[in-house]
Amino acid sequence: MGTREQRGAGPAGGITARRFVRALPALMIIGGVLSDALTPPRYTAIPLFAAAPLIAAPFFSRVSTIRTGAAALLALFLLRIQHQDLPGPVIVIELLTVLTVSVLAVVINGVVRRSNEQLASARVIAETAMRAVLPTPAERIGGLRVAARYEAAQADAYIGGDLFSVADSPHGVRLLVGDVRGKGLDAVGAVAVAIGCFREAAEQEDGPAGVAVRLERALAREADARGGLDAFEGFITAVLAEIPPGAGRVRIVNRGHPDPLLLHADGALEVLTPSVPALPLGLDLGTWPDRTDEWELPAGAMLLFYTDGLSEARDAAGVFYDPAARLRGRIFPGPEELLTALTEDVRLHTGGETTDDMALLAVARPAEGQPDRRRTVKIVGRGDERGHGP
Repeated sequence: MGTREQRGAGPAGGITARRFVRALPALMIIGGVLSDALTPPRYTAIPLFAAAPLIAAPFFSRVSTIRTGAAALLALFLLRIQHQDLPGPVIVIELLTVLTVSVLAVVINGVVRRSNEQLASARVIAETAMRAVLPTPAERIGGLRVAARYEAAQADAYIGGDLFSVADSPHGVRLLVGDVRGKGLDAVGAVAVAIGCFREAAEQEDGPAGVAVRLERALAREADARGGLDAFEGFITAVLAEIPPGAGRVRIVNRGHPDPLLLHADGALEVLTPSVPALPLGLDLGTWPDRTDEWELPAGAMLLFYTDGLSEARDAAGVFYDPAARLRGRIFPGPEELLTALTEDVRLHTGGETTDDMALLAVARPAEGQPDRRRTVKIVGRGDERGHGP
């Protein structure tokens, strides 16, 4: 995964850049002092002194912006005293220039703070709406152990449109994991439409393909009501799955979504790639039916469904996170422990920052006599002797 030094060009490099920006106002003042001291009197360092509060305005608090402006004024005033330039019209103009720019910087700081408060309010509203339509599933559904996570990206201003849902139907446990195009409240609206339709269709349709058709119709109706697909965030990549009771198998319809993973009890891993690629929900032209693929689900095995926020997470070198490679050969006590280890490993891979939300859903078919809870096993590198499971 690389050391902190190796990650410096990526997310850690972003942290370094922010630290530099925060230090830049002080560097401007120091540069102004050095320029004034080392250059002939006909050269002026006023642009450096004036730039300091302007740079501070979007990044600092109001008090810090005022202090930066005051520090620039004080540094300029002391320099003029040292050079015995007081009194004089030139120094008065210089001081007034820096003072005027400092006042303007305080005004800019107020505008930026109000904009940030509005963005934060919009995010809170979106997150609240998302939690309302995306409840955490129960730990046990239809004899299966279930765990789900929604990890919001730290770099985004709005909540995304990743979704998951689990339903215990007459046909078995049915699952939906998807990713809506776009972000914000429009994406939350599309999530609500998809999950509402899924819960109803899961009870009524004979198979995952029928559920997919119902979702297509619901998204088409919503798009028409809102004036077309571009007006409605109705483009959804999705995986629909069905685990019949006691059957030991899983049926899956994949509509342009990252392939689920099947983790066996002995550490073996299968990538459940669809036999026929299909378009995302909302883009189906009705030219071909959905293909339902089926795999064995042995006792003790776990299924992992995820959105592309996981597989597109990058490290400092721009390398994508590969969940199949990271999980192959690992053994986890249960779905909750799997998701905990997985999210921790992604944070290490990205240096603590991600650029996209991700939804994770893990489902385990317990083996005979398997305890409900065991210790957590972290994902570790292949060279670590602890990397062979508990």
